[in-house]
Amino acid sequence: MKFSNDFIFGGATAAYQCEGCTQSHGKGKVAWDNYLEKQGRFLAEPASDFYHKYPVDLTLCHQFGINGIRISIAWSRIFPDGEGKVNQEGVDFYHAVFQKCHEEGVEPFVTLHHFDTPDALHSKGDFLNRHTIDCFVEYCKFCFEEYKDEVSYWFTFNEVWPISVNQYICGTFPPGIRYDIDQCVRSMHNMMVAHANVVIAFHEGNYPGKIGVIHSLEYKYPYDETKEGDRLAAKKEDVLANQFLLDATFLGEYSDDTLEIIDQLMEMNGAAFHPEPEDMKILKKAAQYNDYLGINYYQSQFIREYHGENEIFHNGTGDKGTSVFRLKGIGERMFKEGIDRTDWDWLIYPEGLYDMIMRIKRQYPNYKALYITENGMGYKDDFEDGTIDDQPRIDYIKRHLEAVGQAIEEGANVKGYFVWSLMDVFSWSNGYNKRYGLFYVDYETQERYAKKSAYWFKEVAEKKEV
Repeated sequence: MKFSNDFIFGGATAAYQCEGCTQSHGKGKVAWDNYLEKQGRFLAEPASDFYHKYPVDLTLCHQFGINGIRISIAWSRIFPDGEGKVNQEGVDFYHAVFQKCHEEGVEPFVTLHHFDTPDALHSKGDFLNRHTIDCFVEYCKFCFEEYKDEVSYWFTFNEVWPISVNQYICGTFPPGIRYDIDQCVRSMHNMMVAHANVVIAFHEGNYPGKIGVIHSLEYKYPYDETKEGDRLAAKKEDVLANQFLLDATFLGEYSDDTLEIIDQLMEMNGAAFHPEPEDMKILKKAAQYNDYLGINYYQSQFIREYHGENEIFHNGTGDKGTSVFRLKGIGERMFKEGIDRTDWDWLIYPEGLYDMIMRIKRQYPNYKALYITENGMGYKDDFEDGTIDDQPRIDYIKRHLEAVGQAIEEGANVKGYFVWSLMDVFSWSNGYNKRYGLFYVDYETQERYAKKSAYWFKEVAEKKEV
């Protein structure tokens, strides 16, 4: 299966998960700093020490045929309090990173928000507070102006749904609230309004380059296709997790189909969703300016009808079979017989990636381009004298690249694929025992070692073929 000569074979990172130096070099606090310290399990310090090791990582990209890297800018490294005073050392750091990218022939794809709102704003409600929207827009405009000669590809947010669901339903992200669908929906809407304002500012500022947003999309299938209750349960979770955001992105409005289910879910939780008319005008205006959509894809879900009480348990240790996700009035996620899953209970189902790409092509024909901005396999890599044989990761990536290739053959405009992650990084809820990287990081020495998957990916990237 061949890919075009301009196809991006990339590696993905995120500032808080790889940089280290979380509260030094002028960087302001984020909510994760206090949250992780209170938990006492692990900290993102020094993580992969990308703050100092970025020349090594970018040289590895060049050596292994990786021609694109997803990097996020840490908002609080630029504006320690989210607004006001600028930290020049942080500004200069990203200049140095981007310059090194270009020296090594690696195109930077830059995300402006990857789970790390400055604590000064997060503590006042994060994106439930409209002031955070204003601060985010000003921060983004600063970055556009500062890095306009070095960055051609921008993303506003990484994974709007996971931010909101983990903050307000699962309780695994700060502030750790559980089962509050009202706050989850309002948070998602406000982030999409923030995204829209930024896209409009980028367009009206005539900045060079392109811009889009990244959504984490999991296809929702009925557990039993023959049961109407399962079909409705899958539809409800799809609207909440996928269609609500896709509508906001591509339509600039919420379809009647979407609003019907959102209204049901809100009413069930004693709330109502009434977006401001001005918000909807902004969403509608911005919809035409999205140059691409980033899709983060790891798994799909099979949903069964469920009417019991809310119950969620996050498998954070790799104890397979322990995950539970049941939302009252929506549905229950089920393990499907015959489908393999990782130690963290994530279903290995590349068919879902193909189905999601083709769904976007069909349902939102005004989309312009897609990038697979994250896809990869968390694995307990064994380090043996500098050799890491991670064949299961190779198999995982190969199958998903084949699904992407099939979608391209059927007319989908997919421009690139980024492995999560370039090197091993800190995991928000798993710490350091769950590894995703093409390059193994010895966290004691910060040495990098190419895994078997890195050599395999190099051959794929060079041949443009899987």
